[in-house]
Amino acid sequence: MADFAVILPAAGSSSRFRGFDQKKTFIDLRGVPVWKRTVQAFAERQDVKQILLILQDSDTTAFNRQFGDDLRGVELITGGASRSESVRNGLLSVKNTCEFVAVHDVARPLIRPEVIDEVFSATVKTGAAIPGVSITSTVKRINEARCIESTVDRSDLVLAQTPQGFSRRLLLDVYTQVRGQLQEFTDEAAMVESVGHSVTVTDGAWDNIKITTAADFQLAQMILAGRVSSSRD
Repeated sequence: MADFAVILPAAGSSSRFRGFDQKKTFIDLRGVPVWKRTVQAFAERQDVKQILLILQDSDTTAFNRQFGDDLRGVELITGGASRSESVRNGLLSVKNTCEFVAVHDVARPLIRPEVIDEVFSATVKTGAAIPGVSITSTVKRINEARCIESTVDRSDLVLAQTPQGFSRRLLLDVYTQVRGQLQEFTDEAAMVESVGHSVTVTDGAWDNIKITTAADFQLAQMILAGRVSSSRD
């Protein structure tokens, strides 16, 4: 069994998560904080040997005060000015014994075990893998005036999700190669693609949503309620 370290970026500002007095990753989601639900998805896996939670430096004291007793087995790492820099900080703290690394949005607390299984398996085989879901809606390209310029063929398009898995050595090498361009990348797969390494896409899940807005949070609550109801049937 291959050993993975899991990096959980949570150093964002939550600027689009309005109407709450806490950041989205700290808020209670049906009895459990969002960050903790995400950690729990990985903590009980035998192939996960290290979990690193990346926080803004300004959040660390308050986070420890509120959640310090729940941090068993989780390492807190100070984030950077961008997601890529935050992930790099986590990557540099990964143990050498972990051959593979998975980067997962801490704001995706509904990740299913089978999605993780497929990504981890493909990562071990190919060195780089992410989950994705096919686009079912018609896609339009628009101009600055918000008028349609064209309809985009969606047959070979997917929406990228996390966790995104990589060989630790590959990701370290990629960060070295693109170190002056970190602000240009929205996810780690894009960085790996930019140096010519292929990235395998496994099956994602539509309920593996990322909580970005208040509406996303409400949807996450409904999904969890549905899972609880199904488990009782």
